[in-house]
Amino acid sequence: MSLPAPKLDDRTFQDIVDEAKKRIPHYCKEWTDHNVSDPGITLIEMFAWMTEIILYRMNQVPDLHYAKFMDMLGIKLKEPEPATCPVTFWLSAPQNIPLLIPAGTEVASTQTETEQAIVFTTLENFTVTVPKLAESLSRISSRDGSRRYDEHNLRRLEAGFEGVEVFSRLPMENDALYFGFENDLSHHIVGFDLDCDPAGGAGIDPSLPPYVWEASTGGSDVLRWYPCEIESDTTKGMNSPGRILLHVPKMGKYRVNNKDRFWLRVRVKEISAAEAQDGMTPYQVSPRVRQIHVSAWGGTTEAVHAQQVHKEFLGRSDGSAGQRLFLQMTPLLRRQPGEHLVVQVEGEKPQPWQEVENFAETKPADKVYTLDSVSGELRFGPAVRQQDGAIKLYGAIPPRNANFVFERYRFGGGQEGNVQANHLNTLKTSIPYIDRVENRKPAFGGLDAETLESAKMRAPALLQSRERAVTEEDFEFLAREALPASISRVKCIQPRPSEVGRIVPGQIYVLVIPRVLYPPGYLSPEELRPRDEDVAKLQTYLDERRLLTARLSIQAPAYHWVAVKVMLRASPGANQTTVETELLNRLYRFLNPLTGGPDGKGWPFGRDLYISDVYQCLQGTPDVQFVRGVEMYAAAEGGGPQGAALETINVVAHGAIVSGVHQVQFV
Repeated sequence: MSLPAPKLDDRTFQDIVDEAKKRIPHYCKEWTDHNVSDPGITLIEMFAWMTEIILYRMNQVPDLHYAKFMDMLGIKLKEPEPATCPVTFWLSAPQNIPLLIPAGTEVASTQTETEQAIVFTTLENFTVTVPKLAESLSRISSRDGSRRYDEHNLRRLEAGFEGVEVFSRLPMENDALYFGFENDLSHHIVGFDLDCDPAGGAGIDPSLPPYVWEASTGGSDVLRWYPCEIESDTTKGMNSPGRILLHVPKMGKYRVNNKDRFWLRVRVKEISAAEAQDGMTPYQVSPRVRQIHVSAWGGTTEAVHAQQVHKEFLGRSDGSAGQRLFLQMTPLLRRQPGEHLVVQVEGEKPQPWQEVENFAETKPADKVYTLDSVSGELRFGPAVRQQDGAIKLYGAIPPRNANFVFERYRFGGGQEGNVQANHLNTLKTSIPYIDRVENRKPAFGGLDAETLESAKMRAPALLQSRERAVTEEDFEFLAREALPASISRVKCIQPRPSEVGRIVPGQIYVLVIPRVLYPPGYLSPEELRPRDEDVAKLQTYLDERRLLTARLSIQAPAYHWVAVKVMLRASPGANQTTVETELLNRLYRFLNPLTGGPDGKGWPFGRDLYISDVYQCLQGTPDVQFVRGVEMYAAAEGGGPQGAALETINVVAHGAIVSGVHQVQFV
């Protein structure tokens, strides 16, 4: 229990009025009318109201002392976190030369009379390159299960002198047409202009072609191909001349038919039961392509909700210690390499100065300063008089008349940057040949600057850990401090000494579940996998604070994927689609590492799942007459059930339950 903070004066408005009325007979015996209608009582109530305001202000003094105490300990309000999202740049037409989209390119939402534009800035240079097609071949399957690769004459195919059958004469699953490129087309919009023979490709619904486009990733056998997002397909399943536009993911070299290339392929897919129900049918005859032309129509790069300020002049030095300057645009975002102060002395080379958290360990010659991200205040080290009368400098003093120029900084961030898809549509930086911009996915990760109340809640944990990771709670707290916008849940596991026989001594596991856009819904394997850059940043942050003998491993939990099949009867007159949606929402929310479990705070690490838990989750579902049965299966990663039905799913200590694909069957 926290220590109670007494009020310095606990009198209320009515207490002051009553006390004043009691003193009336002592000071003025002639005043006998004490009703509220008396003008004198009105004056007493007015002065009581003013006195109560003064008491309220005085009672805020403990809060002021608490804030000053946190300031003395070096606790500062955290700067806002910017949202990020991929932004797609569309060319007006394919170009014959590479086109550079420089880092710092600004895109924004539409500005209206009541709303300011929300500006995003690209993080890195992105070059839209010209595709260099080097190979084209088909993978053909035989009835005996064998496969072969047929190479195509690329020059004749591009000129339209030679047509090729895309798949086997009777297309089979996993038949594919490959395109090998000399250059990396990661995150490009690639267009395939195909002159398809209308006599080929019979037997399919042109609006539901049974194929998928994929890109080589250069990864393991499981992840060596990744699907491409199709922007448009006017070939009607390769049944007529048209154009296919693809959004290509991150690519990597892969060996196909003894040739290392960056590959794109179109592969005949397996038609699932749901797709067959929607009308997808297999090819009866292979499509035939008479001519192919490949071009780049744009690209996608990461952008952050921030604006950049370059070379802002802050003023001139007066040659004294402890000078204070203020940047114009606030709040500032966390500084990156190249974002620092430059001190320019006439006739000398500009000198970059370094930002530090505080001046406690600085020496008189250190060229350092502190910078408050929320207020924008920049401070140089002070000069403090010691007990013997000597003056101690905490950092160097800028020379008199030196110019202060901040090389570059970013401002912005906050929850307003979490915009929906297709909200960014204006190019603020002029770039030739760019026709339009868009964000095909919503922005994510924006957080407002920390409030004083949040800092007060954080102060006890910070004092307990003292920026050192020893206990499990220390690792979890510091992990959230390092990545507040990227981590949704973190768990530290330190094996007991009795387990050291099979575990490396001093081994510590930090399990990280990243923040996702919509936690209560279906979560894909990619969403639950922390980004490599976040893991590297967290590793560096915790390595600086862990014990010397500790061995740190940062990874995702061991996810146990679960698929549930529910057999039930809906109430008479109920909409089955509505009932099914409600049941699936309950299952995805309950069997969830972020919102699941008995307390709704995420499935507890190491807790087993029982069939009774699922029954309890489904109880009270509206418009359900009865539940005939529930079957629970171990599921493939992000997929449907596998093997036999289970009564219990055992979860390891570093594991958590995740929903696969559930099924609802009405009886």
